[in-house]
Amino acid sequence: MLIGETVRISLASIRSNLFRALLTMLGIIIGVAAVITMVALGTGAQRAIDKQMQAFGGDILSIQSSAWFSRGVARNRQTLTTDDALALSTGMEHVEAVVPEISERYQIKYGNQNLNLSVIGTTPNHLDVHGFAMAHGAMFSSADDAARKRVAVIGAELPGMLDAEPAALIGRSIQIRSINFEIIGVLEAKGGSGWRNPDDDVWIPLSTAQFRVTGDEYVETISAKIAETSSTEMGMLEIERVLRREHGILPGKDNDFAIMDRKQFAESRQAATEVFTYLLAGIAGVSLVVGGIGIMNIMLVTVTERTREIGVRKALGATRGNILLQFLVESTILCLLGGLIGLALGATASALLARYAGWQTVVTSGSALTAFGFSAAVGIVFGIWPARRAAALDPIDALRHE
Repeated sequence: MLIGETVRISLASIRSNLFRALLTMLGIIIGVAAVITMVALGTGAQRAIDKQMQAFGGDILSIQSSAWFSRGVARNRQTLTTDDALALSTGMEHVEAVVPEISERYQIKYGNQNLNLSVIGTTPNHLDVHGFAMAHGAMFSSADDAARKRVAVIGAELPGMLDAEPAALIGRSIQIRSINFEIIGVLEAKGGSGWRNPDDDVWIPLSTAQFRVTGDEYVETISAKIAETSSTEMGMLEIERVLRREHGILPGKDNDFAIMDRKQFAESRQAATEVFTYLLAGIAGVSLVVGGIGIMNIMLVTVTERTREIGVRKALGATRGNILLQFLVESTILCLLGGLIGLALGATASALLARYAGWQTVVTSGSALTAFGFSAAVGIVFGIWPARRAAALDPIDALRHE
């Protein structure tokens, strides 16, 4: 009953000075809204990384030519060939499939439209290894690759960029470096990452790319899919052993290639994103502390303004605990109301960023409860001193106060 009456009195006091209460809550509102928005952005980024790993496959190793330094500048030297890919795909225990690739950006022409896109020369098993699926048409075959046919498979976003229906593009021609290629397939949407979007790429047979487009016998990347029964570490050791043998690298000499684990890269990126999220949330949380100081200041002013009221209540039998509870509850209610408004603003800001800025945001119940609970804690911590000061007032001196 005492708690209910105390809450009622506290709400009546807030309503009597509503504008001042809103200004008092402003710091808490901004702090909670900022924390919710920052954490939503960070959580969305982490979810996006998880989704990308599922899409691109965490069991795929990427093999590239290593870099060398000349006059302080990193330069790539081409060392990987289709023979290396063939060696990695033959008699391997820990490697299930291998996909050699070359990639360059070229001007793509369709009708009167020109686009600058990535053109990837690859093998027919590219779809299975990287988890792509066909929406329309079919992937080029090994026979197409061997015959160096001028056929192409396009990403899911290209039909929209070319103002055409996906199915209607099958059998049509596009020009890559002024060479006509027949579109034989359109892929389903895959989803992009911060550094690459495969949905606007063009795929052509590897041999066609080497001998008709780039004129380069080397390959840029070899993707190796690890067998389900093996580990990434065993796959990396086996790949290193085979490539060192193929390249004739003597013991003690450095590799002229680099093997990268996509999963480790994604985990490192996710860890960095998580640290950055906590950093931003911590900075935003400073405004909660500033808001708490503002509430403490206003509550001290309130104690001064209501000194006679405190004296009357004590004269009528109110104890120090009753007075302490009243002002502590009032401070907590101010912070909780500010937390609710800030929570609504943070969720709204996250939704607007997702809709208009294209950023992925996720407002979780955990982040909402944490921000809301922290705002309540701010009300209690910064309300103790004003409440204790009110409770310590002498009733006779309080009644004499003008």
